[in-house]
Amino acid sequence: MKKLPAGIWALGFVSLFMDISSELIHSLLPIFMTVTLGASVIAVGFIEGIAEAAAAITKVFSGILSDYIRKRKILALAGYGLAAITKPLFPLATTISWVFSARFIDRIGKGIRGAPRDALVADITPPHQRGAAYGLRQALDSAGAFIGPLAAVVLMVCFVNDIRKVLWIAVIPAFIAMGVLIFGVQEPERKESPNPTGNRFFSIRDAGLLPYRYWLILGLNFIFTQARFSEAFLILRAQSVGLAVGFAPAIMIIMNAVYALTAYPAGILTDRIRPRTILAAGLAVLIAADILFATADTPLPVFIGTALWGLHMGLTQGLFSKLVADYAPAGLWGTAFGFFNLATGIALLTASVVAGFLWSMVGAQATFFAGAAFTALAFIGLVLFSSDGTAGARKRP
Repeated sequence: MKKLPAGIWALGFVSLFMDISSELIHSLLPIFMTVTLGASVIAVGFIEGIAEAAAAITKVFSGILSDYIRKRKILALAGYGLAAITKPLFPLATTISWVFSARFIDRIGKGIRGAPRDALVADITPPHQRGAAYGLRQALDSAGAFIGPLAAVVLMVCFVNDIRKVLWIAVIPAFIAMGVLIFGVQEPERKESPNPTGNRFFSIRDAGLLPYRYWLILGLNFIFTQARFSEAFLILRAQSVGLAVGFAPAIMIIMNAVYALTAYPAGILTDRIRPRTILAAGLAVLIAADILFATADTPLPVFIGTALWGLHMGLTQGLFSKLVADYAPAGLWGTAFGFFNLATGIALLTASVVAGFLWSMVGAQATFFAGAAFTALAFIGLVLFSSDGTAGARKRP
């Protein structure tokens, strides 16, 4: 197989270092909010959902802007830079509102960089390598998400469970990521491919310029994401069945280790076989994970469920990005990724809020059984989608 462009590797390492920083913080944040600051589980659900929704909404505007100005890297720099300078706000937080503000600003940075970065991957990569390119970037991103929580466990032991000191360490890799992006990523000379909008700023009336199959992908992912609420609930579930607070980050370690190991091979596979086969496998794995979480009464089933959760992420997340790039016009890649991530953010918001309410009002089991039900609904959507012939199409842009 031909080597992937160097820029893809550089973007992957940017994601690696930023995720070491972010996940080191996020693996401890649910415990920090509920134990140190006294927040409720409902509050955790709102904060996680709103933060991710804010990121997704921002992605729409940054994606549209990147198509309009025909520049991706400068917006990626702005987003990663904003995320880096907000990292110190977490260890400085003394109230839940402060954590909310820090999380919100951090996710705005994620939103600014997300769609332009994903479009930049498509700009750099030949069509026949897109699955591998998105898989590699996702794998390195997930490796960072594995290293971050692992570092959190080690540092929690070293600092005798002093969460604030551990959160300060997370500032360092965020600024390393900025250096790699500045010096390691070159934006390619973009060919003057026709812009479907006629080189004017995209407006809602231009939605019809994105093809029908793109909107089907977006809708299927929306339903799928309803079953994939914030990973904060996986950590809380582990704690609820007896996992010690200091070892809570182990959940993120397991999930992201499996995610990192499977994303790149799955990405290569998506360049060779029908996407619906991989999506169906991902849905089946997620149902199994939800059932294990719902029925667990010791940490072991939670650990197994967490590994399956990571596997389903590895099978599906890079694939969805590939499908967006395959089905959207090249001149609207930023816009397409922006709307796709907006839909994902809205789904995460509703899923996380519903999960928080179900957990508080009915119990943890109801939260994960509801996730399994949404996954089954997504499977039905996949069957209907496949009957249209779209998911199996071997589109060559």
